[in-house]
Amino acid sequence: MDRVDRGIMKMLAADARTSVSRIAERVGLSQSACTRRIQAIESTGRISGYGVRFGLRRMGFRVTALVDITLNTQVEEELAQFERAVAGIIGVVECNLVSGANDYRLKIICRDLDDYERIHREHLGKLPAVSTINSSFVLRSIPTRSEADAMLA
Repeated sequence: MDRVDRGIMKMLAADARTSVSRIAERVGLSQSACTRRIQAIESTGRISGYGVRFGLRRMGFRVTALVDITLNTQVEEELAQFERAVAGIIGVVECNLVSGANDYRLKIICRDLDDYERIHREHLGKLPAVSTINSSFVLRSIPTRSEADAMLA
């Protein structure tokens, strides 16, 4: 990956709707050469997709919960069963197998605390092989840097 690829990726990360002509101009390529570069980057999997960032609060999701879960087993089939169950819970936007005292950390977006309580009661409390559930609530999100800024510096 060279300077041009990094420049293309930074621009797309900042705004995936940026036109190819504008990207080409900024990185010093013709439009067709820039299009080929973008396609090559996509084909290698370095760009895995494009998306939209939502204003969660403006969409009515005022609570973000970080949920640490410990299982009572480490058997691969039990882990897979847990992961399949979590994948079916609306509101879970991240599920990470982690090191340390807990096994998984979930990130859940909710409309309010009542919505979180419903998710906990109807879903989290029924997950297979769960030993403990510890929930924390995000009070404020502090802007840091994007993945692109961290990787392409």
